[in-house]
Amino acid sequence: MSKNIGAFFDIDGTLYREGLIAEIFKKLVKYEIIDPERWYNDVRLEYQKWDKRQGNYDNYLLRMADIYVEAIKGLHRSQVEFIARNVVNQKGDRVYTFTRDRIKWHKQQGHVLITISGSPIELVREMAQKHGFDDYKGAVYMLDKNELYTGEVVPMWDSKSKKVAIHHFADKYNIDLSKSYAYGDTAGDFTMFQLVGAPVLVNPTRELIKKVQESKETREKSLIVVERKDMVYKLTPDLIQID
Repeated sequence: MSKNIGAFFDIDGTLYREGLIAEIFKKLVKYEIIDPERWYNDVRLEYQKWDKRQGNYDNYLLRMADIYVEAIKGLHRSQVEFIARNVVNQKGDRVYTFTRDRIKWHKQQGHVLITISGSPIELVREMAQKHGFDDYKGAVYMLDKNELYTGEVVPMWDSKSKKVAIHHFADKYNIDLSKSYAYGDTAGDFTMFQLVGAPVLVNPTRELIKKVQESKETREKSLIVVERKDMVYKLTPDLIQID
């Protein structure tokens, strides 16, 4: 029996043009589940650092994720799912041209489409359905027996978690990883790149490029894609110089 070819996509910063956690965070503020002061006092500083290119975007997202955990504790699953549906209905088309076209191409080739994202599973599920993925994994925020959020989370934004996830899907769908593709933008996606035959760095962070450049095997098989305005630039890691 011949094996399938997989295409593994990160969402935040790879398919979606920003972070989905930021969108659901804004909704929680709007619905007064998160006090607006939490934005001004706890998140804004990290955002301003990133906006001025003086800080790390991941720090901004992780700060919001910490507050998100606190905010949804005690909420019912249906409340968060309702907000997640609204976010994706309103913002789900805000994606990069390159990755949208690659999803279409992979479907035409009959590849197994999978998204592995650090965003909350409720958002990942909605995005997976909207864009026609075959399967998905996201960060799981735990529920008690009454389907209320407990404040515990099983992450999916780190390299270790994504490595476990990609092996899970490879077994589930009989995927030949050596012939498969992966798309990501941060260091958390690096293990996916090590495992597949065709890694694609989409608007990558400095940390991810550095990791790829330091790994000869990964560097030689990787492609860097940068999308700005209506142009898509394709580069090899060897062409990038990090100061």
